[in-house]
Amino acid sequence: MRAHLVIGLLALTLAGCQSDHRRDRSPPPRPGGDGPATVAMPSARETKACLADLRRADVRFSPVPDQDFGGGCSAIGSVMVSDVGVPVTNLKAMRCGLARSFTDWARGSVAPAARRYFGRNLMRIESLGSYACRNVIGNAYSAGRRSGHAIANAVDIAAFVLDDGRRITVLQGWQSRDRDEREFLRSIHDAACQRFGTVLSPDYNSAHANHFHLEDDRAGFCR
Repeated sequence: MRAHLVIGLLALTLAGCQSDHRRDRSPPPRPGGDGPATVAMPSARETKACLADLRRADVRFSPVPDQDFGGGCSAIGSVMVSDVGVPVTNLKAMRCGLARSFTDWARGSVAPAARRYFGRNLMRIESLGSYACRNVIGNAYSAGRRSGHAIANAVDIAAFVLDDGRRITVLQGWQSRDRDEREFLRSIHDAACQRFGTVLSPDYNSAHANHFHLEDDRAGFCR
């Protein structure tokens, strides 16, 4: 019995050494009930500095008054963003830090990738929303726990529209027969993993078949 246990532990250790820990481990645990969903609330000083960064970057946004809705749901240090260089649809409140990372990703990764793979300019990003007072969905591991959306710290991105009217969706493009669509989406997904703490794609589970989940939580989980 003891020998079997040692062999089993050795196998697990070797498997861990051979894998990319960002992609293979389970998502970080999150408190349930009335606790915060992911990271600590931003301080007033952090929010002030972040707002200044957005203004310098010419992001179109409006600050949102701090609100605690109870039950682990809140919008603290948040903004309403309408344009990050291109319009973004369906956004609600999002933490300023998330908005800053999202702007950097849209400008530094998505727009250049659109030109690289399609020879076109990015004209619009379509989201499925940001703040939503709800639990994690589609994952039994985190059932009953608040989502990063519940503290305005996550955004779901569904599609990208080019200046010729072409619309690339995560749902249709992730496994598209069009190589450029597949590579475009994987390129910006991998770039998102360098800017956000948690990034979930259709490879994660069926609940993410139609969008990228981007969360500013420093968790180091990319799938």
